[in-house]
Amino acid sequence: MALILNIDTSSEKASICLCNKGVCAGLSENLEQKEHSSWLHPAISHLLKEQGVKVSDLNAIAVTEGPGSYTGLRVGLAAAKGICYALKIPLITENTLKVMAFAAIGQSEDNEVLLFCPMIDARRMEVFTAIFNRNLEERGVPVALELTPDSFPMLNRGQSILFFGSGSGKWRKICHSPLAGFPDFEFNAGSLGKLSYAKFLKDEFTDVVYSQPAYIKDFHTYNKN
Repeated sequence: MALILNIDTSSEKASICLCNKGVCAGLSENLEQKEHSSWLHPAISHLLKEQGVKVSDLNAIAVTEGPGSYTGLRVGLAAAKGICYALKIPLITENTLKVMAFAAIGQSEDNEVLLFCPMIDARRMEVFTAIFNRNLEERGVPVALELTPDSFPMLNRGQSILFFGSGSGKWRKICHSPLAGFPDFEFNAGSLGKLSYAKFLKDEFTDVVYSQPAYIKDFHTYNKN
């Protein structure tokens, strides 16, 4: 048994998922971003009770490290670190954009599309983004990007890309490429649960003391191939 509590508070919607060997046993979500902090700990207690699990039964805690809402990231990581400290169990962190891409790849029915681009709104014409292929390999590293009509030159080279997430709408307004798709993909802590279990099996843990949110603060123009 590998019981991992997965936490995501990086965006407008927060979620927690209790997973056993990467399989979701219970999920809880909160749609009010301003209430993530007050919602999180009671939601964890309720979810564990609902599933008949004691907090001492947990084998690890996983959390999205960012990028995303600065306050949300701090809320999620603080809760995860606190539980790990108390129980002396491992902490697992994962990049939010990678989790979003993993969820999108699992939901995509178009096998012709090879690239996936999650986008998190960072206000104005700015987003946090990255590019992944179907094997979840990075083809554009996570960056803080100021969007311009030329932000994704690979579209001009004939590569189709699916753009999704809270920041994709602003890119859609200025993108005119027929190779750009804008589907609606669902993303929650259940997707984190599959990735965190893979890390758990490899003992890929994050240092509880020195772990910090991945804010990605500097904005620039994307120039990756």
